Amino acid sequence: MALAPALPTAAVVLAAGHDDLSRALLTQPLGDTTVVEAAVATVSRVVAPKRVVVVVAPGDTAVREALGDAYLYVEQEAPLGTGDAVLAARKAVESLDVQRVLVTYADTPLLRPDSLLGLLHRFTLKRADLTILTAVVDDAAAYGEYGEVVREATSSGTAPIIEIRDHAERREQAVGGRELNVGAYVAAPALLFGELEAMATDGEHRLTELARRIIGRGRSIHSYQIYDTSEVRGINTPEQLAQAADIVLARLFRPVKNTDTKIVFGTGGWRALIGEGYTLANVRRLCQAIANEVTRKGVEHQGVVIGGDRRFLSRESAEAAAEVFAGNNIPVTLLRDDVPTPLVTFAAPHLGAAYGVIITSSHNPPQWNGMKVFRSDGSLPLDEETNRYQDEANALRVSDVVTLDLSRAREAGVVVDADLDEPYIDAIERIVDVDAVRGSGLRVIVDAMYGTSQGTLGTILTDMRVRAEFIHGQHNPLFGGIAPAPDLQRLSTLIGLIKAGDGRYSLGMATDGDSDRIGIVDEKGEYVDANDLLLLLYWYLHEVRGERGGVVRNLATTHLLDRLAAHFGEESREVRVGFKHVTAGMDEIGAVLGGESSGGLTVRGWILGKDGIFACALVAEMLARTGKTISQLRQQIWEITGRLYTAEADVPATPEMRVEVPRRLAAEPLTHLGAHRVASVSHLDGTKILLEDGGWALLRFSGTEPVLRMVAEADSPAKAHELCDWLKGFVTA
Repeated sequence: MALAPALPTAAVVLAAGHDDLSRALLTQPLGDTTVVEAAVATVSRVVAPKRVVVVVAPGDTAVREALGDAYLYVEQEAPLGTGDAVLAARKAVESLDVQRVLVTYADTPLLRPDSLLGLLHRFTLKRADLTILTAVVDDAAAYGEYGEVVREATSSGTAPIIEIRDHAERREQAVGGRELNVGAYVAAPALLFGELEAMATDGEHRLTELARRIIGRGRSIHSYQIYDTSEVRGINTPEQLAQAADIVLARLFRPVKNTDTKIVFGTGGWRALIGEGYTLANVRRLCQAIANEVTRKGVEHQGVVIGGDRRFLSRESAEAAAEVFAGNNIPVTLLRDDVPTPLVTFAAPHLGAAYGVIITSSHNPPQWNGMKVFRSDGSLPLDEETNRYQDEANALRVSDVVTLDLSRAREAGVVVDADLDEPYIDAIERIVDVDAVRGSGLRVIVDAMYGTSQGTLGTILTDMRVRAEFIHGQHNPLFGGIAPAPDLQRLSTLIGLIKAGDGRYSLGMATDGDSDRIGIVDEKGEYVDANDLLLLLYWYLHEVRGERGGVVRNLATTHLLDRLAAHFGEESREVRVGFKHVTAGMDEIGAVLGGESSGGLTVRGWILGKDGIFACALVAEMLARTGKTISQLRQQIWEITGRLYTAEADVPATPEMRVEVPRRLAAEPLTHLGAHRVASVSHLDGTKILLEDGGWALLRFSGTEPVLRMVAEADSPAKAHELCDWLKGFVTA
């Protein structure tokens, strides 16, 4: 949130307390911080820290140690009252040369920055002498520490404030819905300190009296109303601290719109809401940062290859990216039309380009878009590289971006339009045995999910003489109103068609929005979990194609792969989520297959990234060469490995949860998940809990979506769901 505009502003935070208990409570833990830190951090979101004056008790060190040196500190010499505490900050505030002063309390840490910002705006827009923060509550008796706002009776509009009662006076009234004076004020410094000085002369030291005097003088007083009454809770007792801790925890699990417009890379590139973080301006800034990297490395002559998928703004973004690289004297191969992500992964090493760039948000909902960046060998950059790109991009101004108009760049030959479908298809068909599939009689339905696979996958299946019917192949940036992810919940049409075919089809295939993931439905219309598909392909590559080597999976993927590798006498490797870690692990152990439970996979000798198109072709080869159906192959593999069952759940996540959930796990080391004993806990990526009976459960924040993912695997569906439910109960308790 930006600093409140219009007028230079100071803040006075009252942290002196009225007794030892109230002062001690200020430094007690609240969530991942302390009470006073939470309160001052909120104020610092709307007022620059160098203009925040914290009023402390004489000789206080605890509050200063908790907050650090970023703020100004003054001491209230004697605990005369809240008005006197504000008056103690007079010299400090007047030295700052400001036109507004925000006054708030250190024991109200649940206030939100937007509430304080609204209060400041109301002061300026209403040209008020004083603005106060209020809240209407149903049960005023539950908020005994707050005063009451009394308004003039009126039939329309906002009634003027005619009286401010303190909490003692309010208690004399009947219980019921009331408007409370929350205790945050904004005034001009001259008025604020002049009135407080006059009050002190009269022996009055309560801040509440300030509002009364303003009203009595006929001056302008306005309010800003809080609608979330959880913000009103002050902390003056241990019981109130416990209630506040519950509110903080509940807030962590309440979805919050991300209005941050900075570029942030996750495990699969940069993704953001279109019109929020995802804008053409941010596309240009990120491309300028990557162009700077190309220039620093001295590899401009290698150029870059750029493509886009079928999402809204993808074509415009690809062209904007091309203009930036061209403006930086870096040749561009701009792929025509929409293309699959794996084609760009392939194109970078095929062309010898310094980088490959594709505009895509993969399987995210249609209101998202983003960008994936590939290194010259087709691999995804590691975290330290993407952190460097995003930090440099976020530091750039739009005026720092160098561009060359696309038409001029094409005329100069620095941007060349190209099609690379044929080289990509040819490369796949050199690995997949096309001839083995011909004559097999395979008949399939492919759900393209309105994505980019139809052209390339359709050509490959035709070359194999596979009779293929495509559904959802037209260009639709809304993806039929769903996220284009090939999972059970989104493949109901494909499943229905296979079942209605009554044995007519060998299987159903699906690819996600940018075609780097695969989904499979067997000949009976049963969805085949990606974990099972990885098992089948590893067995097929090792036993039928004779390709020796281990297997790599991410930590959210089935342990049955480990069992199968052990059966073969091969090595298995667990890595963090993110396909760059999968391909790195494959290189380390010479693995024949690497994959993840979300449907991404690749094999040794193919590209260093996920490829749903290649995976579909490999599945067709497996069925043709074995002469068996998917269901028959699954039964055969399970006789070797046994069975494990997976359950998954997600809850909306906020940035604060990323701190709170690990803190809770660290504070109470787990010995059991329900009735199941814990054998060990891994923190490789998130928290993975391994059970003595061979099951496991994982808590991990997604790197591509604002959710906390929970996955469990056990020897029965009931146990897997039990573990997953336990995790969900733990994080939401």
